[in-house]
Formats: sequence, structure tokens, C-alpha cells
Amino acid sequence: MTTPSTSLDIGGLEAVYDHLAQAIDTAGEDKAELFLVKLALLNAQALGDAQLFARQVDAALRDL
Repeated sequence: MTTPSTSLDIGGLEAVYDHLAQAIDTAGEDKAELFLVKLALLNAQALGDAQLFARQVDAALRDL
């Protein structure tokens, strides 16, 4: 199992959030779900660890 060697600070997380929100708006309501699935798969591939990705998915589902 691999873990990321670095993490984002608050400023980095805010920048990621802003870019993601803009990308979702750009994709449009009819393509937002497809965009998010593609983004998740690309990030899973970049992460390189299916079990870690599954834990991240589970964490994102909590407290929706």
C-alpha cells in the first residue's frame, strides 16, 4: 500500500476546491456526473492503490 508523501495545506485545499467547482460548472449539469467519474478514475490511477482509493471513497460518503 502506498500513501501520498505530501499533503495539501488549507490554501492548497482551497485552490483545489475552487478549481473543482469551476470545472463542475464548466462541465454543466448534464455532464457533471461523467466528469466526476472520469476525475475519480484518473486520480485512482495516479494514486496507484485501489485499497487506498476505496478508503477515500468510503470517507467521502460519510456524513453526506
